[in-house]
Amino acid sequence: MDTKAIEAHVKGILEAIGEDPDREGLRETPQRVAKMLGEMLEGIAYSNHEIAEMFGKTFDNDCLPESENAVIMRDITVFSYCEHHLALMYDMSVNVAYVPRGKVLGLSKIARICDMAAKRLQLQERIGRDIAEIISEAADTPDVGVTISGCHSCMTARGIKNSNAKTYTTTYLGAFRDDAALRELLR
Repeated sequence: MDTKAIEAHVKGILEAIGEDPDREGLRETPQRVAKMLGEMLEGIAYSNHEIAEMFGKTFDNDCLPESENAVIMRDITVFSYCEHHLALMYDMSVNVAYVPRGKVLGLSKIARICDMAAKRLQLQERIGRDIAEIISEAADTPDVGVTISGCHSCMTARGIKNSNAKTYTTTYLGAFRDDAALRELLR
């Protein structure tokens, strides 16, 4: 990420909206925004494969008989930015389930995968797809389900300004596509 270019552009935006970027409260804003974007959009620097490798710490699955049980993690909180308006997607809750095939992911790794997939300019639908693909690769299983609910400030704060609108998306890979009982685990 080119922080110096971000700083210059933020200064230009401040000027374009009629602000004085040299006034006391705004003097360091370009640097703060560049640092903030580096943190909040960290996932842009990594492919799904690289994220799977980064957070792919697994353990032998000696406690769950293969194909009999699923690992489910609910209510993982993430946020992202809409690639259409650079608007905040917030109050996002991710549910992930997968059927282990010989190994299980460390639980914190599931949450870290969700967080890193969201730290990109995104669409909610793509976040779910990215999470499912990364979990599938990291856990070495074709059977992954992801549901996401979230609010989008491009709907709630601008345009239609519908503050109650929430978006729900689902992504099902492998057995989750055909097995209603597995999909039910994500509700």
